[in-house]
Amino acid sequence: MNEKHHTSQNNLISILDLSRSQIENIITTAAKFKNGEHSESLKNKIIACCFFEASTRTRLSFETAILKLSGKVIGFADASSTSCVKKFESLSDTIKIISGYADAIVMRHPGNDALKLAAKTTDIPVINAGDGSNEHPTQTLIDLFCMHEIVGKLDGINLVLFGDLLHGRAIHSLILAALIFKINLFFVAPKGFKPDANMLQKLTDNAVRFSIHDNINDVLPKADIVYLTRPQVERFSKDIQADYKLDLNTVRKLAKPTMKILHPLPRQQELSENFDDSHYAYYFTQAKNGVYVRQALLTFIFENCKNAND
Repeated sequence: MNEKHHTSQNNLISILDLSRSQIENIITTAAKFKNGEHSESLKNKIIACCFFEASTRTRLSFETAILKLSGKVIGFADASSTSCVKKFESLSDTIKIISGYADAIVMRHPGNDALKLAAKTTDIPVINAGDGSNEHPTQTLIDLFCMHEIVGKLDGINLVLFGDLLHGRAIHSLILAALIFKINLFFVAPKGFKPDANMLQKLTDNAVRFSIHDNINDVLPKADIVYLTRPQVERFSKDIQADYKLDLNTVRKLAKPTMKILHPLPRQQELSENFDDSHYAYYFTQAKNGVYVRQALLTFIFENCKNAND
């Protein structure tokens, strides 16, 4: 079921590059970091953080994680200043050059296949920080950590995915995680923004329990977690329903008292600031947890590198 996409154990291009036990190990290690454990697992290591698309949480939490692990950071947050953009250098040449300067690459790119190309081009670890509308596996690791933290388990939880489920890379990786854990999925999306047929077929082929709904009110009473995502306006030209949003009064009326809201952020109209002081809000904790989870992931990857070289 969990067929690996890439030959190198040290790359993370898809969430399916990790096994169930490996994800559980990362979650356990992240909890230790959150509880104050210290590590210098990246001492004398240089990590290149190369962001060809805008980022706040992913880039800064990766850089924080690297520094906390005693590593050093190089890279860029504005691809317009690079030869790849300014001088039309090929991506493969860019990756080959960066590989000579760093021990691993964390990369975000607008191309859906860019991270696969990078992984094939270099022998150093490549970590996907978001590739077009394809996947965002490290965000899913954070999401799984948060869900485990909230509910105490992953198998059997009821996860409502609400918003743009067609274009969102974080959503795509999270849906694929249901192939690894027994998560019950409830999809709620505007017309034209539901998961594509190929994704739904993967779920069906792997006996994942899911259902599709037009109204969030139909599934709120069942939800352990409601996971919202903004309309990915940079990836389509259609108009999304402006009134497609979560309502605090409705949540208070229908949801379990223990239900929590996750959102990868940034947000738009789908989640108002009225939720921020409610006991349902978990999205700022989710963002902070990104540091601990990325510390755990980097530690895991470099332990694998060390074991492979021993």
